Amino acid sequence: MSDVGSLQAFRRGHLWLWLSPWMLLAAILFGTAIGETRIPLSVVMETIANRLWDAGYPVNRIDEGIIWSYRLSRAIVAAACGAGLALTGVVLQALLRNPLADPYLMGLSAGASTGAVVVTVAGLGAGAISMSLGALIGALVAFALVAMLAQVVAGRADTGRGSQAAAIILAGIAGSQLFNALTAFIIARTANAEQARGIMFWLMGNLSGTRWEDVGATVLAALAGAAVCFWHRRSLDAFTFGADSAASLGIAVRPVRGLLITVTAVMIGVMVSKVGSIGFVGLVVPHAMRFLVGTRHDRLVPATALAGAIFLVVADVLSRVIVPGQVLPIGVITALVGAPAFALILVHGRRAHGR
Repeated sequence: MSDVGSLQAFRRGHLWLWLSPWMLLAAILFGTAIGETRIPLSVVMETIANRLWDAGYPVNRIDEGIIWSYRLSRAIVAAACGAGLALTGVVLQALLRNPLADPYLMGLSAGASTGAVVVTVAGLGAGAISMSLGALIGALVAFALVAMLAQVVAGRADTGRGSQAAAIILAGIAGSQLFNALTAFIIARTANAEQARGIMFWLMGNLSGTRWEDVGATVLAALAGAAVCFWHRRSLDAFTFGADSAASLGIAVRPVRGLLITVTAVMIGVMVSKVGSIGFVGLVVPHAMRFLVGTRHDRLVPATALAGAIFLVVADVLSRVIVPGQVLPIGVITALVGAPAFALILVHGRRAHGR
């Protein structure tokens, strides 16, 4: 029965990996066409052809400006951030052996937000530290704090896997609340009313301000993160059975784990610094892909990256059209999908453990 299930997962994974790049391309094109001003898809294609290959199609300058200077860059950034955030969920769930681990619930996104706000609003570093670096430092500090707190809590409880998983999630929630409170305190102390409104909107996930200068950093972070994760796909497989099992297979546990955590923090830092804190992408997408392609990371890593990219592009389109004349923070859309999915994962986990 397991062989049949593995074969079905392989076939589904093969089909998904073949279809998803085309689905991503279609999502980016439709995401560029759809908005407050509807632009025909043919005009989008002509504008891209003019810009890339100087095709000479007659396109209205206003439409061309909307497509090239605003929507296309926004769609590409959304795809890169979706891929990166989804991959962080894959890595954290494997390393921590916890199906509920993701950067939002673990406090990493909150820590990155605090680091970014400290640099931009409080002016720490006097301009020598970039927003992305501040977000990276915040994510690493948050992870270290959550890991230490979880170790202390698990050490005082019984050492079963269930108690360790619960300790990690509780520590992540505590870390999230702490860094969210620090962020709110910094904003209240240093930002004026207009700045505070803009920052709070950004913290809920905002792609409105993204431009072509943001594309390079987000795409590079997503591609580099995906490459590192795929290179260590066998290590991720081994970590799902525990650090001892990984060590018995000849994996250098500490260096590999340190590298994967650093890569995860870098991706979170870059994405949060560009679009704010977007929750549940790293939780929902990896679980959906495990159901579709199986648990082996040679298929799970690329499938999750592509699915995360598609998911966030579609979520961004919905954030622009779901309320006429108003753009919602993209974090609202991901939470509307992620919160019910989180509940389903909790219920399924309890049933799987017979509780």
